[in-house]
Amino acid sequence: MLDKLAAIEERYDQIEAQLQDPDVVQDPSALQRLGKERASLEEIVGVIKEYRKCLEDLSDAESLLSDEEMRDLAQAEIQHLKVRSEELEHNLKLKLLATDPNDDKSVIIEIRQAAGGQEAALFAGELFRMYTRYAERRKWKYDLVEMEESDLGGVSRVVFSIDAVGAYSQLKHESGVHRVQRVPATESGGRIHTSTITVAVLPAVEDVEVEIRSDDLEVSTFRSSSAGGQHMQKNETAIRIVHKPTGIAVTCQDERSQQQNRLKAMEVLRAKLYQLEQERLDRERGALRKGQIGSGDRSEKIRTYNFPQQRITDHRIGLSVHNTTEFMDGAIQEMIDALNQAEQAAKLAALDDSAVGAGRA
Repeated sequence: MLDKLAAIEERYDQIEAQLQDPDVVQDPSALQRLGKERASLEEIVGVIKEYRKCLEDLSDAESLLSDEEMRDLAQAEIQHLKVRSEELEHNLKLKLLATDPNDDKSVIIEIRQAAGGQEAALFAGELFRMYTRYAERRKWKYDLVEMEESDLGGVSRVVFSIDAVGAYSQLKHESGVHRVQRVPATESGGRIHTSTITVAVLPAVEDVEVEIRSDDLEVSTFRSSSAGGQHMQKNETAIRIVHKPTGIAVTCQDERSQQQNRLKAMEVLRAKLYQLEQERLDRERGALRKGQIGSGDRSEKIRTYNFPQQRITDHRIGLSVHNTTEFMDGAIQEMIDALNQAEQAAKLAALDDSAVGAGRA
């Protein structure tokens, strides 16, 4: 843990030095980025300094035990400092668990129909409603970015944003494959069908966090077929943006103006490029973030919605809830809380394991 704390202090000192650099002072975007990072580290750096001072005082008090005249006073002081150092250490561990820079961000969610045909498309639409109902319960603002309706009902793909501080910390574990088991309305024999859809939850990012060169973009327009576009059928209000270096393509047609659609499309593109960079960094480090519940990969089956048994099971933590109707109406906080608690426990265990390993070394 001390190595992690030292790295945080070192980064804080680097930021302080950079904020004094004349070149940085003249760059508003750099000032904003560094100022935001400094603010996020300031509190934990204060606790680190208090913790180090407490350990130094404890060492000084223990050195007085050999002095008969100071022994009783030293023992009392040692007892007090040990209690305080344990409190500070626990506090630091909790703060280290909360240093994911994305946790406070808004989110962009993409839901796609996978295996199962019409039933998968219907369930994709139901999950879209589930998440928007959850946002409404939290009084969070959400906006539709793009929706591709299925010919047979439901949606083949939908992208939407939830604009709220901390939305990512609550919804990040929703990424993955969601499986539904139920009897379709068109099934006369009463057989249970299994279908799947994929969910990707991306942190919304600001301009200063992702650099996108205009030369790397291929922008095209077309007539919108969405509800917003019906009022301007003669104008090409819909936007399609392709990021040529990565091949990532984003479209948006929900808004009534080309400029509004472009802004939304760029927001989604920034989030996807940011996620791509995060995955690259994770691969370089050899693993995904320690303590993460599952990989967050859309190929991983994370949850099963069994309607005949009125049961929803999250396979990562083994938790089942039996309130399918309420759950699909957005009552998912119990599941979210359990996933976050499991993540915290896993991170705390990883932190303790690394400390034990360092001690043995």
